[in-house]
Amino acid sequence: MLICYNERCMDARSKIAKAAGLMSIATFISRILGFARDMIFAFYFGATGTSDTFFQAFKIPNLLRELLAEGSMSSAFIPVLTEYRERWGENEARRLVRITFTFILVVVGAICLLGVMFSPAIVTVIAPGFLGSPEKFSLTVLLTRIMFPFLLFVSLAALVMGALNTRKVFFIPALAPAMLNITLIMSIIWFESRTRQPIIAAGIGVLVGGFVQFAFQLPSFFKNGYFLGIDATFRHPGLKKMFSLLVPATLALSVGQINIIVSSILASFLPQGSITYLFYSMRLIQFPIGIFGVAMGMAVLPTLSEHAVKGDLERLREDFSFALRLLFFIAVPSMAGLVALREPIVNLLFQRGQFDYAATRGTAQALLFYAVGIWSIVGVRVLTATFYSMQNTKTPVRIAMIGLASNLLLSLILMGPLMHSGLALANSLASFINFFLLSFFLRKKLKRIDARRIVRSFFQVALSSFFMGAAGWMLLQGDFWTRSGATLLKSVHLLGTMILCLIIYSLSASIMKNEEIQYVRGLIMKKIGKR
Repeated sequence: MLICYNERCMDARSKIAKAAGLMSIATFISRILGFARDMIFAFYFGATGTSDTFFQAFKIPNLLRELLAEGSMSSAFIPVLTEYRERWGENEARRLVRITFTFILVVVGAICLLGVMFSPAIVTVIAPGFLGSPEKFSLTVLLTRIMFPFLLFVSLAALVMGALNTRKVFFIPALAPAMLNITLIMSIIWFESRTRQPIIAAGIGVLVGGFVQFAFQLPSFFKNGYFLGIDATFRHPGLKKMFSLLVPATLALSVGQINIIVSSILASFLPQGSITYLFYSMRLIQFPIGIFGVAMGMAVLPTLSEHAVKGDLERLREDFSFALRLLFFIAVPSMAGLVALREPIVNLLFQRGQFDYAATRGTAQALLFYAVGIWSIVGVRVLTATFYSMQNTKTPVRIAMIGLASNLLLSLILMGPLMHSGLALANSLASFINFFLLSFFLRKKLKRIDARRIVRSFFQVALSSFFMGAAGWMLLQGDFWTRSGATLLKSVHLLGTMILCLIIYSLSASIMKNEEIQYVRGLIMKKIGKR
């Protein structure tokens, strides 16, 4: 068993926990604003054919954001920039940032131009079920053209975020997506009634919001010694190495988004509203995934990259195990809470205006099956970050392809008997496969990964989460949660139940002497002691 008590290891763990905490806070703010955005969107557009066109049009720009921007860019850029800073100094690291900036302008700009030109063909592929409705198809094409350039702005935002993360600056980059949500909310409220087709206001909000997300980070970027400039030295070895990591990382990290695209294509053949049910339920599980999984993956990557550059595999193993256990400690109860409280949560957040109880039930059903995969989805984030820290992107991409094939096969099998819920369940089952295969091959590469300690901790938090979820489910039964309105009363009732559930979880984990709750309690007491 790996147990690290020395000052060097504890300092690294504190840095990881602090970075993850800052990113989680910023991401929490962004997600709350995201839910406010979704509530406003649901009020104005409901679960209708119009909302389906927007969500389907946004699928490709959003997928390419994962392919070419936030996920793969960080995974390829941070390890290489860390290596250049450690071995060749700050000036060479800054030059690499400028070269990458120029490369993104040229390549991603060209992709956006092609996307605008070939939008009809793209919509034909991603929404073949819309071909029978010319008006619906035309509106989806228009929205796709409006939102495609969003990809360029978020790619530049991802570059700035990666550069800041290598400087251990996490809060501002993690808060930047909140600017997108604020811009979209303002666009819908102010311009919805002023456009002939109100949904276009949302499309314009996405485009402008992408630019704001990029610009918001620039003051911190400049303050940390970086600046933007044109340097077209595309033969630079750092850019070549980054590109060699980017291609497989793009495929591996985007498997979740590709699975969503597959689900949407299949859902376009299901009853109206199915795409919207899947979208809103996915938005809900993205809350804990973004706050905990993405935050931990990004927070741990710079530290693991430093260990890998120095060849210190022992510390890499220790910090990987710690990050995964701490992540499960937070994410598993979140999963249990969404499963147990799914209908009250959907009712409170979305059931108003055009979004009725039937839409609540459809969304809650999908949420149940999406939520059971949260633990494996967030776990994959840390596993892939560990591979990328060692500049190994080939293994994750091979496993991702297996997960992608599994999702397609399971979706085709399950969508018949379970409709849109079957598509959600297929996504979760595919994430299980991805997680276990990544764990197997990481253990082979590192010889050991502290598996016994990880499994013991997982079962402790899973059992504590079960007790918590059962209590929450029993407290929120009744017809009260089928009706619209009474938002304040429902908010107080749901919040009180969540607080009680958190107390039950904490007490249960403490009784089981879970290591992670002892660590978290120690951090809290240390903070209180400093005041």
